[in-house]
Amino acid sequence: MNSIGEGLWQAAQLIVQLDSDLVEITSLSLRVSLGATIVASAIGLPLGAWLAVNRFPARRLVIALLNALMGLPPVVVGLMVYVIFSRSGPLGVLGLLFTPTVMVIAQVVIITPIIASVAHQAIRELWADYHDLLISLQATRWQRIRTLLWDGRRALMTASLAGFGRAIGEVGAIMIVGGNIDHATRVLTTAIALETGKGEFEMALALGFVLIGLAIAVNLALHFLSRTERGARW
Repeated sequence: MNSIGEGLWQAAQLIVQLDSDLVEITSLSLRVSLGATIVASAIGLPLGAWLAVNRFPARRLVIALLNALMGLPPVVVGLMVYVIFSRSGPLGVLGLLFTPTVMVIAQVVIITPIIASVAHQAIRELWADYHDLLISLQATRWQRIRTLLWDGRRALMTASLAGFGRAIGEVGAIMIVGGNIDHATRVLTTAIALETGKGEFEMALALGFVLIGLAIAVNLALHFLSRTERGARW
């Protein structure tokens, strides 16, 4: 118990003292995950709205596929991205493997279906309320989508934050395509795995506390944006 308490104390000291390695790893994690969230939101939010507004023969199949991709194993995504960007892959000439850029790409593949699916559910409910009004105004397809995206911005922000929460905790795909290179591609999750394997529990705990703090911050943001509490109502 003494060693556990000592490890917790040292981990707290690393956080309070803003250890340089801890700050560097956290900073890279935030840059990668925020970058992936922005790109995935730019793709997923309009896609979810488009699926809610449009009717076409394969629509149900596309929605089912989108929902299925939400459970796509991250290690499989990492393997696919690795093959594409490896030296013998079709995009190997770009030299992006084991860089933060390819880590962003892997996270975009993972979280885009999540954001698009949540956005589709939110916009579908909003479309049911706005349908008659927008049709009567003879709004074009893209005008309808823009209107729904703007009026549903609170729910769509929740979708983006859900994607960010998934991205910041990702380890499998990031380990494969990023390589966990010190001062280059090492992020919170991969650093925790490495430090635990080395027996450096104080650093692993400090990184874990930071990751938990980020997860709590995301959930609090989701709580306030979705207005879980309204007055005395839970």
